[in-house]
Amino acid sequence: MAKPAMKIGEISKPRFEFRTFGQNFDKSAKLMERLSVPIPKKVWERTSEEIYILSKTNDINNTKIRDGKMDIKTYVQTVDGLEQWNPLMKCEFPISKEILEKDVFPAFQVEMPALTRETYTLEEFLDMVDAHKDLQGVKVHKQRFGYMVNNTLCEVGNVLINGAKVVTINSESTELEDIKKTIEDCELEGYENINYLQVIKRVIGWINKPLAN
Repeated sequence: MAKPAMKIGEISKPRFEFRTFGQNFDKSAKLMERLSVPIPKKVWERTSEEIYILSKTNDINNTKIRDGKMDIKTYVQTVDGLEQWNPLMKCEFPISKEILEKDVFPAFQVEMPALTRETYTLEEFLDMVDAHKDLQGVKVHKQRFGYMVNNTLCEVGNVLINGAKVVTINSESTELEDIKKTIEDCELEGYENINYLQVIKRVIGWINKPLAN
């Protein structure tokens, strides 16, 4: 049976991902660009302003806020060095006390603060995060260039983490072998697989470990 084709922007079953961060992946980025099949113009280049909510006690739930919406993904498993993540929840601000109690703070795996309101605006939620000893909101600017290689969704990105610039390159798919071939074709073997939670914690000093280069 033929494998289903990956389609940019469409929801699929949980994907596996290779992603790394460093200072320069020019050679691999050029290979990715040359090997890519044509993709929709809307994903040639995208920019976004996001806020990641980091928890000192959690590395399995990835929480970000973009365009007034909160998106939480949860780690599923690692197979052959490739991580699989699954959407956990999405909601818009203002956000209810009930969702914060049942979904959001349990995902952070931290002590629940006193919730005195029935709903919280984005600003009120971020104030609560800033006041929590185990949480930190981090501003992330992304400039992403999209590609498709070996039926995997790929990107090269310039990322500012609280103003500190790093470069990322990735390949993701539901099919492990397609990602492995893309890693080989783009000469990314040997680079550490680093997700967004890990890179942000390294940049802000919560993890004492360097990036891939």
